[in-house]
Amino acid sequence: MNRRHLLLLVISASFLASLWAVRNGYSAETNWPQWRGPLGTGEAPAGKPTIKWDEKTNIQWQVRIPGDGTSTPIIWKDQIFVQTAVPSKGESSAPAAQSNDFRKGKGGPDGKGPPPGKGPPGKGGFGGKGGKGPPGAKGGPPPTEVYQFALMSIDRNSGKTLWSKICREAVPHEGFKPGDGSFAASSAITDGEHVYAFFGSRGLYCYDLAGNLKWEKDLGQQHPRNGFGEGATPALFGNTIVVQWDHDGGPGFVAAIDKRSGQELWRTARNEKTVWSTPVIVEHNGKAQAVLSATNSIRSYDLATGKEVWESEGLTTNVIPTGFTRDDLVYLTSGYEGNKLLAIKLGSSGDANKSIAWRYDRDTPYVPSPLLSGHRLYFLKRNDNILTCLDSRTGKPHYTGQRVEGLGTVYASPVAAGGNVYIVDRDGNTVVIKDADKLEVVSTNLLNDPTDASPAVVGNQLFLRSRKNLYCIGEK
Repeated sequence: MNRRHLLLLVISASFLASLWAVRNGYSAETNWPQWRGPLGTGEAPAGKPTIKWDEKTNIQWQVRIPGDGTSTPIIWKDQIFVQTAVPSKGESSAPAAQSNDFRKGKGGPDGKGPPPGKGPPGKGGFGGKGGKGPPGAKGGPPPTEVYQFALMSIDRNSGKTLWSKICREAVPHEGFKPGDGSFAASSAITDGEHVYAFFGSRGLYCYDLAGNLKWEKDLGQQHPRNGFGEGATPALFGNTIVVQWDHDGGPGFVAAIDKRSGQELWRTARNEKTVWSTPVIVEHNGKAQAVLSATNSIRSYDLATGKEVWESEGLTTNVIPTGFTRDDLVYLTSGYEGNKLLAIKLGSSGDANKSIAWRYDRDTPYVPSPLLSGHRLYFLKRNDNILTCLDSRTGKPHYTGQRVEGLGTVYASPVAAGGNVYIVDRDGNTVVIKDADKLEVVSTNLLNDPTDASPAVVGNQLFLRSRKNLYCIGEK
């Protein structure tokens, strides 16, 4: 067989595989496989959810989640995956029928989770302006009781729990900043065959979609800055999971884990302050690299070897927002004790400061991650209801510093779908605006349920995880 025929065979096989995947619901773009969605940007290109709801309208179902968590729900086909931490004492918020694998008296149906508003940054969380307590306030004391760190699978159509698995039972070695998160702040990731649950100091776990444990890995203990608590989510690319382990309690590192076996592929030492951001993995010129945000330096690592590819200037203190990549640029930002957003060209090596395409040094976010929809880059000022929209290619503003009426303090990251942008505040209010070059409010929707987790969109449904409940929102 000559090279031309071989190439045609490979292309045909790839096309048929892609066609099969789409027909069987396995296209990433029609699911929400990671906390910032199928593209890693907050956009749901195949989504078209409703723009109007309240506690009595367009709620297809609502279920209580046991314990407490601030992580985003992850969706693949008809399964929703939610991480939670359930204390061993007291009653859970979930009815007995919802928690078939939680042990009675161990934080299951008879247990009681922490009250709403008690915990660290999930894809949401950390004080700051408008939060409970001043910026920089230290975390609470470590708990004295056992927690169950659990992964739940919930039926997308009914809200019924399909299975719930306890990954680990342990007394956490540290607490977190009260009012701003939970012991289940990281979001799960799925590749459509397995789901990966990360609980930081409580380990990384791989389950198949039927709930069978395939492997687990302990990476040690983290000691985040000022006892704020843990909250970073790993990144998945191909067969590799990348974990960013930056903390203030000792040497940090970035590690690559084989998703199939749980074996560590490589580990590279780092010396950075605590970071709660997720790595950005991008393939450029045939090579994949993991780009890590941090305060001292932004660094890129070869995904195959862990060797540093390039380094640029760092961001501000307390890096929380997750970046993204598009058009051969990687976008990274933070907004505590300063303002900085950098668009860095890919393809460089060594000193990447000369590869910064553009920068923006005003009104950048503290907790919420930015949103990229098409070429519109949206972000909120700190945790406030002040919105900026830039052209991602040039950094030129469409509008800046615009107040979004109807919103309070925001920890959740905005999402885009169906020509609109959805922004959820900490009280559970969602303001929908036009995905456009000018700010135009479409609707304001009230749930009156404290919410720090970011929304997820699949098809015509929007999923919101509050401090107590999981909502499926869609037209009835």
